[in-house]
Amino acid sequence: MTRALGRAAVALTKWTERWVPSAFAIACLLTFVAFVLAMAMTNAGLGRVVIEWGNGFWTLLPFAMQMSLVILTGYIVSTAGIVDRLFARVAAAAVTPRSAVLLMALVSMGLAWVHWGLSLVGGAMLVRHIARRQPAVDYRLLVAVAYFGLGATWHAGFSASAPLLVATPGHFLEKQLGLIPVARTIFTPFNLVLTLVVVAALALVAALMHPAPEETISIDPADLDRLERFERPGRPEARTAAAWFDHSPALNVAIAAAGFGWLGWYFATKGFVLTLDVLNFTFLMLGVALHRTPASLVAAAEQGARLMAGVALQFPFYAGIYGIVQGTGLATVFGDWLARTSSARSFPLFVYWYSGIVNYFVPSGGSKWAIEAPYLIDAGRRLGVDGAQIVVAYGWGDMATDLIQPFWALPLLAAARLDFRDIMGYEMLAFAIYAALVSVAFWLMPLWW
Repeated sequence: MTRALGRAAVALTKWTERWVPSAFAIACLLTFVAFVLAMAMTNAGLGRVVIEWGNGFWTLLPFAMQMSLVILTGYIVSTAGIVDRLFARVAAAAVTPRSAVLLMALVSMGLAWVHWGLSLVGGAMLVRHIARRQPAVDYRLLVAVAYFGLGATWHAGFSASAPLLVATPGHFLEKQLGLIPVARTIFTPFNLVLTLVVVAALALVAALMHPAPEETISIDPADLDRLERFERPGRPEARTAAAWFDHSPALNVAIAAAGFGWLGWYFATKGFVLTLDVLNFTFLMLGVALHRTPASLVAAAEQGARLMAGVALQFPFYAGIYGIVQGTGLATVFGDWLARTSSARSFPLFVYWYSGIVNYFVPSGGSKWAIEAPYLIDAGRRLGVDGAQIVVAYGWGDMATDLIQPFWALPLLAAARLDFRDIMGYEMLAFAIYAALVSVAFWLMPLWW
C-alpha cells in the first residue's frame, strides 16, 4: 500500500506539473467559469454578469485586510527567535524521510486548529528546519503536507470564520439564527472527535505517500540556504535616542502589557467570544512581546508583507466571482436546488459538499458564509435541522476544497519557492481520501449530534 500510494502521488504530481497553470491563471479561469454558469443558470446576460463582476471587485476589502493580518501576524509570531528555536527542536524529531512528512502534517494541522495564519507561515518555517535535518525527504511532499492544516482543521478550530461570526453579538443573521456560542460548534464532541480522526488519518496518508528513494525530489542544501530567512536586525553602533527607541524592549513591553491588559478586560467582560479582530489583536500583541524591540518587529512585518502579495493581487478577482454569484442570483439557484433535493438526514452532508464546491470558486470562508447562510439557514429550518449543525457542516465543507485550491497556499508557496502545480498531485490524493472520510461523518451526523 505504501508504494502504491507513493506511485499514485508521484503520477498525479507529474500530471499537475504539466497541466495545472499558476494560481493567478486559475483565478482567471474560475472567473470565466462563473461567467458561463451565471449566464446558463440565471436570466443574466453577458452585460449584467460583467457589471456584477466589476461591482463585486472591491466589496471584500475589509475582509481581505483581516485575512492579510492573519497572514502577517502569523509570520511575525513564527519568526520570533523563541518560536524559531522551538521549530528547530521539533524538527529534531524527524529521524527518517517518512517520519519527517508525518511530523510536518501533524504540526500543520495542529497549528491550523489554533490559528490558520500561524499554520501557513509557521509551516513554511518548519519546512526549512525539517528539510535541513532530513535532506532525503521529498521536498514537494513536505511542502504539500504543510498545507494540510488549511484543508483539514482550520475551520474546525479557534480561527474558524463561520463559528466565530455566529458567536459574535450583532452578527447579520442574529434575528434568524440567534447567537450560537462556540461550545455548540467548535467544542462539540462531534467536531472534536472528527478533528482527531481526520488528523490521524491524514498524518498516516502523508507518511504513506512518500515516494521511493529513486523517485524522491529533494531540495539542494544550497537552494535551501538561499530561501529567505528572518534575521533580527543588529543594534547600530551610533548610540542615539532614535537607536535606543528602536532597539530597546521598553516600548514593546509597554505596548504588549497594554494589549494583554485589554484582552484580559475583554474576556472578563464579554466572555469567551472570539472574533477575527480579537484573534488578530491577540497575535499582534503576542508578536510585539516575542520580538521584544520595535526594530525586530518592523523587520519581521516588512519581510512577512511579501507573503501577502499573491493574496492582495488575487483577492479582488475572487471578490469579483463573489459579485457574480451573489448579484446574478446564482447562489439562490444553487440554494433552492439544495433545499428541494435534500432531507433532514442528508442536509448536513449536502451543506458540506455544497460549501466545498462554492469554496473552490470563492475561497473565503467569511464572505462566502454571507452569501450562503440566509438560504441555508432557511432551508435547514424548513427541514428541522439545528442551525449549529449547519454552521459546522459549512465550516468543514468550506475548508475541504482548500486542499486543491491554490489561493490560500500562496504565502506558503512563496516562502518555499514552489508553484501549486508542484504539490497538487499530493493534495488531490489526500483530498480524495479525506473527503470520503468526512462525508461518512456528515451522513451520520444527525444520528450522533
